[in-house]
Amino acid sequence: MKAPVIDRILEVIRSHQSFCIVGHIRPDGDCIGSQLGLTLALRAAGKDAVCWNQDPVPNKLAFLDPQKLVAVPEPGQTFDCVIATDCASFERLGRTAEHIGLRKVFINIDHHASNTKYGDLNWISPKQASTGELIYQLLVQAKWPITSPIADCLFTAVSTDTGSFQYASTSPSTFKTASHLVERGANLARVCHEVYQSYPLSRMKLLKRVYNRFRLTHDDRTAYFWLKQADYTRTGAQPADSEGLIDHIRAIDEVIVACVFEEMEPELTRVSLRSKSAQVDVNQIAGLFGGGGHVAAAGARIAGRPLAVQRRVLAAIRKALKTVRAS
Repeated sequence: MKAPVIDRILEVIRSHQSFCIVGHIRPDGDCIGSQLGLTLALRAAGKDAVCWNQDPVPNKLAFLDPQKLVAVPEPGQTFDCVIATDCASFERLGRTAEHIGLRKVFINIDHHASNTKYGDLNWISPKQASTGELIYQLLVQAKWPITSPIADCLFTAVSTDTGSFQYASTSPSTFKTASHLVERGANLARVCHEVYQSYPLSRMKLLKRVYNRFRLTHDDRTAYFWLKQADYTRTGAQPADSEGLIDHIRAIDEVIVACVFEEMEPELTRVSLRSKSAQVDVNQIAGLFGGGGHVAAAGARIAGRPLAVQRRVLAAIRKALKTVRAS
């Protein structure tokens, strides 16, 4: 009988010395928290571990990385083992993917239902609300100490990917994990302040534009807005400042699906989707355009003229809404 995947992962970790922990482009709290939590744990266990991401740590999450462990990829380095956390596909690693080929084993730890299982070892658990929960389970199984800095990282991962424990994906085990992390030293007050109660003025200017320009369609059941490069220029905001803006239109009572169209290049649009109904699976909608994610939160990058992309996505949302039964 095959050993559980968590045991096989720990067997690989114990039998190797050098590690690279990688995450997805445009990293969020779950990505950075999982990456750093695992990197710190491996270092404490006497392993040589580096933490790579194509993009820098968002300012709101910089408090998790006082040692500046998250670095840009360096060509030519070799590793015994590369571990990807919270990354649904190999392509989502971005430029980091170009620099992790010199390895013996590739491990993929994630909670996205759309994960393409691109590793040599794949631990994919969509039942978990965050990858941070999986990393916590890994450390507990390994009997490695969870220090206060590790607890901060993993609590941030769990909290951010559950919308501060508000999303339907939050389960009893999510609360248990969060409780155990607080017991192990997670600074709840600091995490909440840094993540939820401290925003730069530039983000508030961006939010003002959202409130002035969002649109409703499909009998007010779909809300959407655009973020153009000019919006960042005029407000002084960074792309990371757009994190969570979708929740402001998702919160409209009548809205079932919220959508953000973000201009990446003149003919490349990043689409983010959120659903408030179990009858509308935005992972399936995103999958129509080569993306993925979860039932209630997903996204894709779509090539084409912006208005054409908008029409195609809104048409797919309209079709999905037809299955929603009146409450």
